[in-house]
Amino acid sequence: MFLNVLTATLTAVTFFPLVGVLILLFVPNEREDTIRWIAIATALITFVISLVMLGQYNPADPNIQLEVLVPWISFNDGSIGFHLGLDGISILMVLLTTFLIPIAMFGSWTGITERVKEYYIFFLLLEVGMVGVFLALDLFLFYVFWEFTLVPMYFLVGIWGGKQRMYAAIKFFLYTMAGSILMLLAIMWLGINQGTFDVVRLINSTIDPETQRWLFLAFAAAFAIKVPMFPLHSWLPDAHVQAPTAGSVILAGVMLKLGTYGFVRFNLSMFPDASNYFAPMMATLAVIGIIYGAIVSYPQQDVKKLVAYSSVSHLGFVMLGLFALNSQGIQGAILQMVNHGISTGALFLLVGMVYERRHTRDMNEYGGLWTVMPIYGTLMLIVSLSSMGLPGLNGFVGEFTILLGAFGSEALGSNIYAIIAAAGVILAAIYMLTMFQKMFLGPVTNEKNMHLEDMNWRELVVVIPLLVLIFWIGLYPTPFFDLMGASVEQLTASLDSVTAIAGK
Repeated sequence: MFLNVLTATLTAVTFFPLVGVLILLFVPNEREDTIRWIAIATALITFVISLVMLGQYNPADPNIQLEVLVPWISFNDGSIGFHLGLDGISILMVLLTTFLIPIAMFGSWTGITERVKEYYIFFLLLEVGMVGVFLALDLFLFYVFWEFTLVPMYFLVGIWGGKQRMYAAIKFFLYTMAGSILMLLAIMWLGINQGTFDVVRLINSTIDPETQRWLFLAFAAAFAIKVPMFPLHSWLPDAHVQAPTAGSVILAGVMLKLGTYGFVRFNLSMFPDASNYFAPMMATLAVIGIIYGAIVSYPQQDVKKLVAYSSVSHLGFVMLGLFALNSQGIQGAILQMVNHGISTGALFLLVGMVYERRHTRDMNEYGGLWTVMPIYGTLMLIVSLSSMGLPGLNGFVGEFTILLGAFGSEALGSNIYAIIAAAGVILAAIYMLTMFQKMFLGPVTNEKNMHLEDMNWRELVVVIPLLVLIFWIGLYPTPFFDLMGASVEQLTASLDSVTAIAGK
């Protein structure tokens, strides 16, 4: 049985990065290029394993697939299992993680020159934790992976970040830990009272509506901080601004999705009555986040902080889609998680590239960059248009599907949420186009920018895969919807029955 566990695809995709960690431990510190190549190769092999996983996955089956279930810890009234599984809700998140990690690593090639080995070891460890979160189907195992992700990111920000890196790292760690304590208490209650920590069994168990509401709030405390939802977002701009470029890419691209994934995997699945009860409240906070994030993004002069605050707005759309509690909203939300990871990850990479040349992110220091760096300017324009939701690019598909789900949502009971959220699309265009105009259009106003080098081959290799997905999802999103469709329909069927009972 132990051999079967080790050779299982989900075990391999989760723990293969540890192979790279073990190899790196024996590589001398001064062999920096060797360290980089070993780490990137490990991440690329992990991505290939995730593609094997994709090939084994059956999109028509809504149930958990490729399961790994081994008894782990037993106690008087129940047990804890090493339980991994894949369905339409988690598969895109795993693929997004394994896709972005090697890109972020390759993007760090020239940006990280100190303690290189430790940097790449922490990145590989972070990948283990994030993939584990998306695949864990035992609440205890999920919590172990959830907390484990904090440690590598804490060091990535705290060691390789900006001038205020320790402040940002500690703030990030404490915020997340505070919410996680409430979730841990809820997990303990479920394990003791339901006799199991197994998520599949808990989804099929019966919990009275009043108890569901308390459990929903306990889990929501952890997930809302991670998203981050308004008003629990204040840790995010500091962490993004102070993190190294690749850290910002993974923080925005994957780690924020741990929160939104938690809502759909646990809150909506295990507490359908409470999800229906709190849907209007959650949608209200989501809409506030959409408008607030966009408004606060506009006056930012630090372009990295602008992108950071834009994440509050974009993740607000994801939360609105989830709590529309219908298939259009939830599918749009899951796709928008992917879209945000791609577009915002690309934005952070591009910002980091010009920062390496000029060592400033102040928009007032730039102007006319398109004249000096035409390739860079063109790619930044495409990614900016993607982020603001231009039709034909990936952001539009996700936002449109979310708004479609929010309109006429029985759980929300009003179209006002979608109407207000639609204004966020306009506001996104305002702050993104303002940023692009300041930095790229007009004459070159600063002599320091006159002789900047355009993108090199390595930088193009980093960004082009993201551009391919931006156009692919924008022009032909059907394969992505097909991957999640059956599992989302199964989830919404249980939510619909609760909504009908509630009389909405």
